[in-house]
Amino acid sequence: MRIYIVALQNTFDTGLSTLLDTFSVANELAASSKALTTRFDVTIVGVRSRVTTSHGLSIPARRATGLAHPDIALVPAVGAKMPDTLSRLLDQREIVDAQSLLRHWFQRGTMLGAACTGTFILAEASLLNGHHATTSWWLAPFFRERYPQVVLDESRMIVHSSPFITAGAALAHLDLALWLVRHRSPALAALTARYLVIDSRPMQATFAIPDHLAHADPFVERFERWARRRLGDGFSLHDAARAVRTSPRTLTRRLHAVIGKSPLAYFQDLRVERAVHLLQTSNHSVDQIADRVGYASGATLRTLIQRKIGRGVRELRARA
Repeated sequence: MRIYIVALQNTFDTGLSTLLDTFSVANELAASSKALTTRFDVTIVGVRSRVTTSHGLSIPARRATGLAHPDIALVPAVGAKMPDTLSRLLDQREIVDAQSLLRHWFQRGTMLGAACTGTFILAEASLLNGHHATTSWWLAPFFRERYPQVVLDESRMIVHSSPFITAGAALAHLDLALWLVRHRSPALAALTARYLVIDSRPMQATFAIPDHLAHADPFVERFERWARRRLGDGFSLHDAARAVRTSPRTLTRRLHAVIGKSPLAYFQDLRVERAVHLLQTSNHSVDQIADRVGYASGATLRTLIQRKIGRGVRELRARA
């Protein structure tokens, strides 16, 4: 399998290294086993003759012009962590040229993948329109505003929407590489994960900070403050809208535009966040915690936690 990693100026060092190291480990393990025959031919390519990382390291990238099209092209993150710096970077000529190259490969059947802020480069090229995707959880409001035609689910670590594969923030580059290894050989992926000491982590929701997302919009921020004071009570959309001085329709529209959720769904996220905190910092029973965050039973809370963050109560308490 021919894989090109598209290295751009200001490439995120850890993201690039993680992709390279994961495929390298997989290749070494496959070579040492007669039962595993999968091989990943990985090349770092660029649209410029000189590429440096966000820490100023020089990358030995090959010029992509004239190379055979790859089976898979991956775009690692760039070293822009916040919307303003990322917005300026996306306007650079190198990014525009890279997007033309990605479109060219896509039209010839190449699978495209990206992680973290790399997903923005695919979206900026309109390649993800109509597809599901994920990206860095804290950039989700900016992503939704900029690319309304992409169906974003920042709660997930990996989203496969053929022929695209996208991954979440920073170290999700590892999850992206392992997904691709697993796609070719589940046995090799399992062995590689054991050597890299990485377990399954399907959700980014475990790491997201809800009030950080809320600060992207004044209506959402006011709703978040109102909701946190009432997590143990019932939810009323009309009461919420009155508290933030807007209409139920406007509140619903703003929350969906900024965080992709209804007011009730976001209210439930905040309940789960509070419940997880109590599980990890107190000795209260699950039933007691469920009552404090407004659920009728511990069984309901257990189900919601498993569904939203992909972990069980016992695992959460063991990690505390």
